Amino acid sequence: MIDVTDAKLDAAALREALLDPGAGALVVFEGCARDNHQGRAVELLAYEAFVPMALAELARIREEATARFGLLRCAIHHRTGTVPLLEAAVLVGCASAHRREAFEAVAWIMDRIKESVPIWKRENYLDGEKAWVEGETRA
Repeated sequence: MIDVTDAKLDAAALREALLDPGAGALVVFEGCARDNHQGRAVELLAYEAFVPMALAELARIREEATARFGLLRCAIHHRTGTVPLLEAAVLVGCASAHRREAFEAVAWIMDRIKESVPIWKRENYLDGEKAWVEGETRA
């Protein structure tokens, strides 16, 4: 249920893995590469990760989210390498008995990923420049 990969992410497969007869809610979030950031035209994103540590931290986040929100199932997949526009860089899926817990868990997980997982994002701009991005700002 945890993955860091350079392969294209598959939201439909992740959704299938989350199905549970006790779940009244299943939320899948796709964080996709967009064509702009802070007024700059973006051509593509590139991600690097320290994979063993990223996997361990994602597993820790998943375990904490499962306990905190009473999740029945939870999956987190993050992509590395080049991510073209419109493709997903991260998938977070949560299944729970009720919708509130699933929605809140997805948002909480995304915040934790940005805070503590050793995965770094570089934006490549149409003008040829590149910049590493931390959270919502360029570095």
